Order: sequence, then C-alpha cells, then structure tokens
Amino acid sequence: MTDYADAVKLLRERRQAIADELRKIDTAVQALGCIRSTGTTTRRKPKFTKAGLERIAAAQRKRWKKMKARKS
Repeated sequence: MTDYADAVKLLRERRQAIADELRKIDTAVQALGCIRSTGTTTRRKPKFTKAGLERIAAAQRKRWKKMKARKS
C-alpha cells in the first residue's frame, strides 16, 4: 500500500512542479508579448472590403471623368 501512496505523492509533487514551470513560462510570454521589435510589422485588418474599395475607386474615376470633361 505504501508503494501506491509514494507513487501518488511523487506524481502530485511532479504535477505541482510542472504547474509552477507553466506559470513562469506564461509570465515570460506575457512580458515578451508587450515588446514590439522594430523589424517586424503587424498586419492590420483591412478597413474596407474589396467590393467597397472597388465602389470607392469607381466613384473616384467618375469624378475624374467629370472633371476632365469640364476642362475640355
């Protein structure tokens, strides 16, 4: 019976040690996550969809066409 108790005790100690290591790793990851290096760029979500950009471009082309027509 003591072999099982010793094994359980050993496993619990090991589990606690692993949990402590994971907390340390999480802390390090959080600390490094706040640091941004100048060499990397982050991708931002586009503000417009492709269809929206096409509508904007078409409207601008229409304005240019109208403006060129006035000049002629």
